[in-house]
Amino acid sequence: MTTHATDTPVTGAYADQVVLLGAEPQPDPAVLGGKAARIGEMLADGLPVPPAFCLTTELFAAYLSETGLASELRGTDSRSARERVLATGIPPSIAEAILAGYTRLGRPRVAVRSSALREDSAGQSFAGQHDTILDVSGDADLLDAVRTCWASLWSDRASAYRDDDSAPGAIAVVVQEMVHADVSGVAFTVDPVSARPHRIVVEACQGLGEGLVSGRVSSDYFVVDDRTLEVVEERVRHKVTKCAPLAPGKIGMTRVEAAARNVPCLSREQLAELSRHALRLRSRYGAEQDIEWGMRDGALWFFQTRPITTRPAAGSGDRPGGARSPYVTPQKEAIEQGTLWSRMDIGEIFVGLMTPLGLSFARYYQQHVHLDCTSALGARVTGDPDLPMGYVQGHVYLNISYSAYVMAQCLPTRDQWRFTSRFVSEEVDLTGYENPFGRFPGGLTDALSIAFWLRTTANELTDMKARAKRMSSSRAYEFDRDRALDLTRMGRSELDMELKRRLGYFHDMHVGYMPYYIHAFGFYAVLAELCKQWLGDEGVNLQNRVKTDMSNLRTVESAKEIWSVAQAAKDRPRVLALIEELPLDGIEEALRADEEGREFWQEQMEPFLRAHGTRGPQEMEITHPRWIDDPSYVFQMIRRYAADGFSIDDILRRSGGRQDASHTVLKQLPLPKRRAVEAAISMYRTYSELREVTRMSMITSIWLVRNVVYEVGRRLLEAGVLHSMDEVAYLDFEDIRAYLAGELSEAEAFDRAKIDGARRLHEYHKRLPEPPLTFVGEHDPASAVRPVPDGEHLEGLGSSPGRVVGRARVIEDLVWQADEFQAGEILITRYTDATWTPLFAIAGGVVTDIGSMLSHSSIVAREFNVPSVVNTKFATQVIHTGDLIVVDGDAGTVEVVENS
Repeated sequence: MTTHATDTPVTGAYADQVVLLGAEPQPDPAVLGGKAARIGEMLADGLPVPPAFCLTTELFAAYLSETGLASELRGTDSRSARERVLATGIPPSIAEAILAGYTRLGRPRVAVRSSALREDSAGQSFAGQHDTILDVSGDADLLDAVRTCWASLWSDRASAYRDDDSAPGAIAVVVQEMVHADVSGVAFTVDPVSARPHRIVVEACQGLGEGLVSGRVSSDYFVVDDRTLEVVEERVRHKVTKCAPLAPGKIGMTRVEAAARNVPCLSREQLAELSRHALRLRSRYGAEQDIEWGMRDGALWFFQTRPITTRPAAGSGDRPGGARSPYVTPQKEAIEQGTLWSRMDIGEIFVGLMTPLGLSFARYYQQHVHLDCTSALGARVTGDPDLPMGYVQGHVYLNISYSAYVMAQCLPTRDQWRFTSRFVSEEVDLTGYENPFGRFPGGLTDALSIAFWLRTTANELTDMKARAKRMSSSRAYEFDRDRALDLTRMGRSELDMELKRRLGYFHDMHVGYMPYYIHAFGFYAVLAELCKQWLGDEGVNLQNRVKTDMSNLRTVESAKEIWSVAQAAKDRPRVLALIEELPLDGIEEALRADEEGREFWQEQMEPFLRAHGTRGPQEMEITHPRWIDDPSYVFQMIRRYAADGFSIDDILRRSGGRQDASHTVLKQLPLPKRRAVEAAISMYRTYSELREVTRMSMITSIWLVRNVVYEVGRRLLEAGVLHSMDEVAYLDFEDIRAYLAGELSEAEAFDRAKIDGARRLHEYHKRLPEPPLTFVGEHDPASAVRPVPDGEHLEGLGSSPGRVVGRARVIEDLVWQADEFQAGEILITRYTDATWTPLFAIAGGVVTDIGSMLSHSSIVAREFNVPSVVNTKFATQVIHTGDLIVVDGDAGTVEVVENS
């Protein structure tokens, strides 16, 4: 803080309506609004709060009166009223008073925030309902920011948040000195989600707190005992990005310095100081508080405090009431306690923690698509849609017990153990396990089911290649159709029809894709069994060679094609300079604006994005932009491939090009057995290839749905219902459907309390330990807290053979860190999916916290002959970027031999 409020009084007709907070007798809170009143009280109490002044509700009333808006806006709808205020200038006499207050503050850079009458009250927080404008400087920009805050009184999100049909009333505005904080966060004097007592919860991030509020940055999590001020829990996350000033008046995302990525944002002493002030505020107001704070050069500052208006609920599950069972609806106790749940290899689209929107979309899939996928596999009776899937801590699980029961109708999986054992990790011992759903009924029911499976299988074998061609062709058509449509010009009913059309395509592509996905695994299991019985150790080697010799997988093709695009950029020095020198979010626009760049975009980027652009991390998590929505990752890999000087031969040598040695191994078998193994290999290869071809159709169908959802989000942001597009992540997919169908109004579908609750629950899930890959019955997060092992030796699952020594590179955010990755480094991350493939082409080894032999990490590591160890559980906590480590993919171990 370099400026200070002066003693120069504000003069003129409206002098009394511009109040320096904390420095003089404060007016009634009714004219200051909730936020300003609290800031004034904290300043008066001597708390470290940046200087601020308030433009009272009376000044706002004077503005409406002098401009004639008071009568003009009467009876006007919210959107028209807001636009009218934004278009109306501030009368000179009022502007003079505002600018005099600014001068009295010392004319620093400021944050301009609303302070509505009931904002930050005990009944309603109104947090985020009105606009905040950061890093404002200069008279004109200040007056524009004030008018924007005034206009936000008519935002739809503020109107929806009011608990009655009252008129908007009045609004005050706080102008507060801007603190460009090094570290920011929130402090809760009670855990906002769990019910455990005596817990002050602190979340802290690098940079400004807006990154934390929006959910765009990683944050450290601390729990302080409010009796002793001792830290009783701490989770320090790898922090890659922060929200910070990019230029005067421009706030955006940038990188966290390498030295600050793995260290706690706050020291024990700073946490104690913060907690003491938090307890003081709780005592001062006689209520639990939600406090925003920041630190600059080690000095603590408070920006606002508000009462916590919702109390935490006991429990930690995703079902109402905090139940710990993954089931979406209550089941009999024997079922709930005896069900085997797994998230091993249930499709890369479901991997990892999902947002509330992603989870609700997964539930849509469960209710409307999953059972038809099961039917496509040959199951005649598919049962209750509530049973096949469940949810724990924001993660999606497959109900293995119910699925095994249903799939017992099919001849290859009549033995439930064959299906069950496929999805069990080492965390669960199934010795003596009995399926609580029992066995599928025999007699006529069984006979009908076998007949159905035989008919379905015959049709599948007849149609599988033709269906793949149809799906591939439809993908190109639907992709081009979407690019030609302008969703912004559609009315709500038209958008509803478009969503229904796309959900129909989503259904068909998933049902069409599922047999390829499951049968590829199934024929590999047949191959593994035959090799085990007839070939012993040589059979294991044969299996691995067969899996590895799939060099035509489209996931690997993406790495080769990005290399080709990178070479085309290298042939155009001007284009490569734009890609390498500009910020990621400005490259596409710069290329399109440049003559040579436009040519490169049309000849190279457009074909690549048409073929691969709908890829993205966690494809079912529709909040993640795809490569075509945000090509930042593609640009990062172009930088990396161009800089490293890799040739296409390097990639080809690592992926494919290996001689198939199966013939030599199989010669020792009698002809009938050899033919059986060869048939299993052939079917595995066929289904694997068809799976990869049709996978693009499946993930494109998700992207098509995403586009409609984000068009709704854009409209909600424009209407003021959402504060930023980041809040789309906290919507519910069923609410979006109901809103477009006209079944719910905007206010009913997008209730602010529900959005805020979803955000809090998601943040809570992010703080919890990673849930297990498999478990039986219920899951208690407390039981999952396992200490990081002593020493620096980790054991996991060796998923790709070989031994390598190299420097570690921890990757938390793929888009922001891809260009940091150096050829030959060991990739350390929590998990990977198909979008990570281009990094595998230059990695020396791969280590993940979670994974299995058939997870993406394992498959692609084997494809590129990269040693890999997965399911280490703690790698991202124990290993740091720059550590020298040994990865042994045969033994399944990782050892740190030299710290960075």
